[in-house]
Amino acid sequence: MFDAQCDLAALVYEAHQDPDAVLRSFAADLNARGCRVVGMVQAGQCADSSLSAVLLHSGETLLLARDFDPAARGCRLDLARLQNAGMRIADALSHGADLVIINRFGKRERDGKGLSHLIGRALDADIPVVIAVGRDHFADWIKFAGGMSVRLGCERDALEAWWRSISTSNARLDVGSHPTVRRNSEVNDLNCRTRVLAREVLTASRRLPLSQPRRQ
Repeated sequence: MFDAQCDLAALVYEAHQDPDAVLRSFAADLNARGCRVVGMVQAGQCADSSLSAVLLHSGETLLLARDFDPAARGCRLDLARLQNAGMRIADALSHGADLVIINRFGKRERDGKGLSHLIGRALDADIPVVIAVGRDHFADWIKFAGGMSVRLGCERDALEAWWRSISTSNARLDVGSHPTVRRNSEVNDLNCRTRVLAREVLTASRRLPLSQPRRQ
């Protein structure tokens, strides 16, 4: 059911764990290595007005909570603001990415709403995706993903091991039957730098003026 080299990963967390801190730290380190991480992590609590999201590709914080209402109960998520965040991520994704991070898989994603469309869009572009999934939602996640995902514990080491695995596999490099962590890290960084260079070349080519026809 689970493929360790699958480009789709679920970071499965318990109620006492903080998947956002794990994903935020991981994304920051990848960006520092030259990778481009697109997506968002949650900040604040779902049940109050502090609910917001941090866009990993820009560092910008977006409010996701509804305007304050003293009579409101339960989750304060504003669906229009979530949709706007999804549009911002989709726009960033159109400029390329090495990894997409989605902050949560919940009831909306289970029903094909929320940010679920970004998962398919990234995978169609051969971009790996990792998403935080609560243990109580994992059965729904398996149905959503059709079993085609890898389950990760909510810890940094699990993320790093998965990233090394898919980076080495995608690079199609023969590094021996027991590659070292250092060698895999070098492959990861090389992949990221290559992608960065390719994006810069593409951007520069778009800025070049069109050539004029030569006069006879």
